[in-house]
Amino acid sequence: MKFQIMLGILFTLLARRKVKASYLSQKYGVSLRSIYRYIDEMTVAGVPIDIVRGAGGGIFISDAFTLPKGLLTKEEFEKTLESLFVMNEQLHDPVLSDVIEKLSRREKAEARNAELSGNILVDGGTWGDERKFSDLLSLISRASDEREELSIEYVDRGGERTHRTILPHLLVLKQNVWYLYAFCKLRNGFRLFKLGRIRTVYQTGETFDRLPFKREDIPLSFWKESGEVDAKFLVSPECLPFAEEWLGVSNVYEQNGEYYAEAILPDDESLVGKILSAGAGFRVLSPESLVKRVKEEIGKLASSY
Repeated sequence: MKFQIMLGILFTLLARRKVKASYLSQKYGVSLRSIYRYIDEMTVAGVPIDIVRGAGGGIFISDAFTLPKGLLTKEEFEKTLESLFVMNEQLHDPVLSDVIEKLSRREKAEARNAELSGNILVDGGTWGDERKFSDLLSLISRASDEREELSIEYVDRGGERTHRTILPHLLVLKQNVWYLYAFCKLRNGFRLFKLGRIRTVYQTGETFDRLPFKREDIPLSFWKESGEVDAKFLVSPECLPFAEEWLGVSNVYEQNGEYYAEAILPDDESLVGKILSAGAGFRVLSPESLVKRVKEEIGKLASSY
């Protein structure tokens, strides 16, 4: 019974995107405490559900969340949609109408895939979950194109979560990381948001007029917050593909039968992890401060096993 209710909650949220806990409690005949417990379990399982307290709040599911594409075949999906149309002709249920609209919109969105423009195809997948990130990227791209206001839950570096209403203006790809340049109503100004830190996103149904900004207003030099480091590496033959893809083939060279790489890199929190991901065949030669940091991180890793 528990899992039937959880599945019912999921489909209710997919249809309505926002409901009150009291509505779910009445609909499924369980206590508010049980509803919140089920929501917690679904969140742990990876469903992006958010609870907002106060006036205008409720239980939300991210607009970027969809059912797995392999859940239904194309024929099954079309038959399901056709059946819903027939049912709604008799019932005229606004919730059912909303389900039909969302499923139809999903079908069109999936036809677009991750395409952001007519001659550019972007696969925005991450190591964590390709489909989820691509869905998020597609939703934000569409919202920027159509000037749709978004409500997001954002997690900063310190783990603090904030709810913000934003006006998405521009997607930015730098150093293989996606960012969104948007006007933030909470901060009353433009901010650069890292897409990987957006936990949930909702379409508010409101549109906006674009605000003027110049290219130099966009903090594309945001790496300099942590500085830069001029690094040199010794590269084994098996690590050549890694070095060429990360640093560029023009920064990799052969000397006296050995391979080296040199580049000016953003000295941020992810640098050491990126170096270690290459394995033992990718060794830092300079600067000494970076060598020390890599050694310290290796020591921490060794002590945890």
